[in-house]
Amino acid sequence: MKQPRSSIDGFIPRRPGAELGDLHERETAAPIDRSLHTGADDVRAIVGQPRPGAELTARSDIAESLRQIDDEPDQTEKKLTRLQQKALKRQNRMQRPKSRVKRVLKWLFILLLIAALGVGGFVAYRAFIASGNVFEGNFFDLIQNEPLKEDKNGRSNFLVFGTAEDSEGGTHSGGNLTDSIMVISVDQDKKDAYLISLPRDLWVRYQETCTVGNQGKLNAVYFCASDDGIDEVAGAAALQAKAGEILGLDIQYYVHLNFTAVVEGIDAVGGVEVTIETDNPLGILDRNFDWKCNYTCFYVKYAQGETVLLDGERALALSRARNAQGGYGLEGGNFDREKNQQKILKALREKAVSAGTLTNVGKVTGLIDALGNNLRTNIQTKEIRTLMALGNEIASDSIIQLSLVEEENFLVTTGSFNGQSIVRPVAGLLDYREIRDYVNKNVNASPITREAAKVVVLNGGRESGVAQTEADRLSELGFDILLVGNASDAVYDEVEIYQLTDTKPASASSLAQTFGVTVKTSQPPVSVVGEAEFVIILGPLRS
Repeated sequence: MKQPRSSIDGFIPRRPGAELGDLHERETAAPIDRSLHTGADDVRAIVGQPRPGAELTARSDIAESLRQIDDEPDQTEKKLTRLQQKALKRQNRMQRPKSRVKRVLKWLFILLLIAALGVGGFVAYRAFIASGNVFEGNFFDLIQNEPLKEDKNGRSNFLVFGTAEDSEGGTHSGGNLTDSIMVISVDQDKKDAYLISLPRDLWVRYQETCTVGNQGKLNAVYFCASDDGIDEVAGAAALQAKAGEILGLDIQYYVHLNFTAVVEGIDAVGGVEVTIETDNPLGILDRNFDWKCNYTCFYVKYAQGETVLLDGERALALSRARNAQGGYGLEGGNFDREKNQQKILKALREKAVSAGTLTNVGKVTGLIDALGNNLRTNIQTKEIRTLMALGNEIASDSIIQLSLVEEENFLVTTGSFNGQSIVRPVAGLLDYREIRDYVNKNVNASPITREAAKVVVLNGGRESGVAQTEADRLSELGFDILLVGNASDAVYDEVEIYQLTDTKPASASSLAQTFGVTVKTSQPPVSVVGEAEFVIILGPLRS
């Protein structure tokens, strides 16, 4: 039976506990009367004055003391020595008063230590509460440092998807349709990461028939499998599987967040800086969010190349903008929106791992609260330390954004199907092979396969079949063999390599190392047609 929830995405904010830092009063004890007493409460002895009857026993006491000295000289000497030492210490303390400066420093240190422990305890408390809401496992697993799960290529893959919730805290119809879908692939050893956005309107086949049918848009996969948000785990697993099918990746983790997580997370770190990039020289404009300022401003309007500091609300608006209501600069619609979402995510990551954030208690606890209330994941608590370390160790230039709609690499396009406006692969409806090849070439490949240099291999005087053998070897390394043939009659060195472009440095270096020669930048002595970027001529072997 579906339980009532406070938000459409199924997240229930935790109830705040007792406030930390409450002051407690302590009664002050009455001062202790430290006067010397003779035993009677109403009689006080004067130090140094002989007690009554003391004279009668003085001689016998002295005699007894002398006998003890005669009987046990060693023991008595030790007693006297200890008495002398105590007297000397008392005298030294009286003659050398304590330094007021040292006392002040001592107590200042103690107060600072207590404050530091209090702050640490406060952060730990907030993390304890948030970890129970967000991560799987026991809070005390945080002391572990377990590596992340990996696929066969040694990569850890995360599905990040967002469901809609109004910034005011309300909900709207379709709140469990995934507005944003992104996959992040991380290599724990190479310390790199790839961001790949999936179009929410991409047409897919569902695992089982849903209320919208057995096929539909990608953004309904979670909605269908979770029964409109009731079963979080089932919905996330279905979307993981479908995203993995499209991209050809084994996706081990999911991170589900709502709009509030974006807004509060960005506000917690003091906003993020984003540079506006568009093909329109005017910049970008989207009128869909002007209601946020009572239509007295353009809420999403930025100049081309402008670097802007965005708070949570404006960052969310930019991540959702797509040329609505006569806007400009986002002609790609959802595709441009996905690029901005990746850009904002990178900016948030950079701000979150910066020294200023990690040493600011308010920012840290703000981030913890934003995540704890508005994010769900299957990441284990014992994996958090590894994940945090990767967040610090992966450099910004090692985070690569991949697009399915680059000018040289259009893999998806818009269209119409069953009366709906959809996105489909260029290769054909439900045909994801080219997308998988593209992802594999970039995410799972070496620099050679990423460049995919086009190579011509020619036999310039060796036995038949040698050129083909070398071409096969280069193909296994990741080169794109354009042509295998014979060179014109001439005198060639054992191996001659000609580079026709300067855009493939990794390929040039690999060819030079493979054949043990210097790559030439001059024109080859043979005619080359087509898109060849390297020409390799295998001349006669020298004895």
